[in-house]
Amino acid sequence: MATSASLLLLLLPLLLSQPWLGAVADTQAVVCTGTACYSAHWGKLTAAEAQLLCNKDGGNLATVRTEEEARHIQRALAQLLQPGAPWTGKFWIGLQREKGRCLNPDLPLRGFSWVGGGEDSLYSNWYKEPRTTCISNRCASLMLDPSLSSLSGHLPKWSEGPCGNPGSPVSNIEGFVCKFSFKGMCRPLALGGPGQVNYSTPFKATSSSLEAVPFASVANVACGAGGEGRQHFLLCKEKATDVFDWGISGPLCASAEYKCSFNNGGCQQECFDGEDGSFRCGCRPGFRLLDDLVTCVSRDPCSSSPCRGVATCVPDSLWKNYTCQCPEGYQLNATQRDCVDMDECQASPCEQECVNTPGSFHCQCWVGYEPGGPGEKACRDVDECTSSEGGFCEGYCLNTEGSFHCTCLPGSELAPDGVSCIPGPKSLEPSAETSQGQNTGDREGSLMPSTTTSSPIGGPEGTSKVAPTRWRPVLESNASITATSPQSLTTSGSPGIWMEHSSHHPTATTGHEETTDGDLIAQPRNDGPDWQKLLLFYILGTVAAILLLLALALGLLVYRKRRAKREEKEKKPQSAADSYSWVPERAESRAMENQYSPTPGTDC
Repeated sequence: MATSASLLLLLLPLLLSQPWLGAVADTQAVVCTGTACYSAHWGKLTAAEAQLLCNKDGGNLATVRTEEEARHIQRALAQLLQPGAPWTGKFWIGLQREKGRCLNPDLPLRGFSWVGGGEDSLYSNWYKEPRTTCISNRCASLMLDPSLSSLSGHLPKWSEGPCGNPGSPVSNIEGFVCKFSFKGMCRPLALGGPGQVNYSTPFKATSSSLEAVPFASVANVACGAGGEGRQHFLLCKEKATDVFDWGISGPLCASAEYKCSFNNGGCQQECFDGEDGSFRCGCRPGFRLLDDLVTCVSRDPCSSSPCRGVATCVPDSLWKNYTCQCPEGYQLNATQRDCVDMDECQASPCEQECVNTPGSFHCQCWVGYEPGGPGEKACRDVDECTSSEGGFCEGYCLNTEGSFHCTCLPGSELAPDGVSCIPGPKSLEPSAETSQGQNTGDREGSLMPSTTTSSPIGGPEGTSKVAPTRWRPVLESNASITATSPQSLTTSGSPGIWMEHSSHHPTATTGHEETTDGDLIAQPRNDGPDWQKLLLFYILGTVAAILLLLALALGLLVYRKRRAKREEKEKKPQSAADSYSWVPERAESRAMENQYSPTPGTDC
């Protein structure tokens, strides 16, 4: 209570500053319907201060997700504004964009989001496009058009601007709108006789005229013309699932004096007088009387439209219960009474990229691909070599999966820009740049000479001529090569080398001879120094290779002979005398000498 009193003292000077407000002007107005209540308040506050006041009572700054919700807020503002007052000023709602989050013009909310959370809504009602700044917080408000005499028929536009700083609120902000959500509502009490009813809601709002009373609200009923009679205190309670009532039977403040003549006896549909001064309530055909003996409901369980959004109510066979069903592309949420979008992309229905949309989805192809046909999910490669992209290639365009490459004819190589051709080495072999471009990345195609070659043959007047070498593109089945800028017989920059573009194959020739099948042939000229050097190089290389082979053969022969001798020596048999040593022979004359003679050579 102290907090509420302090808040009232804080807002009182602001309220009295309004030129059209009297001393008894209401500081708030409440509209309750469905499962939510909307309260409009006066107050020059920042967006953060307004959100704090709403949150303190259990709510948030109001969302405006649908046109229906916009009309509920419009009714609350109409109650707050006195008849004849100028329709000026702005009221904060719960739509904000944080610092660092930039404008997204492709979304209905333009990159803004609701402070209470939840999904982005498809409904929007911008007065003008928001600013593209990302360096500060931006907040939205409902703008009352001063050119309109009333709010009827014109929903307030959305305006965005600074959110205000503490102590310095935005000058043209006059108030704010809060939203409070509830699990259900009770019907307002109908009195069968004179009396007064005052409702106190959980968000501290009081009113004597609510179209629906939120769950947990308290009703104070004072019977009698001046309220001096009997008093009743009732609580809106949940009797069963999605069923809320006050827990009483019969109309309040019923009077035998008035019977059905006062407020239809408090009955919702029919009131029947009795002979003894009593009366009772009844229902029309197709309806039934509830336990409170006052309220009538349809016998069709779907008559109260219990399903929300795009959900459809379907009664059961006994017409006592119902189920909510969703259209294709949606599924029931946790309440089983509303539908949410089903993300079909989680099942990977597309070949490349899937884009989810409300209730459906569609497939997209990557860059370099296009849809296979109307309604098809498959993507096919775009042949860039037949469109404008491939026209950038100076030489030939080689189509690959999702892209393309530029190539050049033999004798030229690809420039650093990737599209132009520059003179290459003076050789009949394909350029190194072309080979490298074909060996890296995708190998859908390559440009190489055919294997049909022959040795030099004699020509007229003692000259020699090399048989034709044909240059052909070698491609996979899914690759194509196209000449993008056909020209007639242009030089490649090398002496004696001519390049000619063909609509069939890239070709190279050193002369002007052409085969019968349209392929150009390459012929070396016998008077060019390059050809002589190349021939000498081949001869020297051949001689070196032969000498190397002879050296290897000779070395192998020597090795084998040495190995054979060693093996023969190891296999020769040994005699018994090989382990003895021989004594040198002496002369026979010495053998005949007397061995007993003291002097050799004498008998004595």
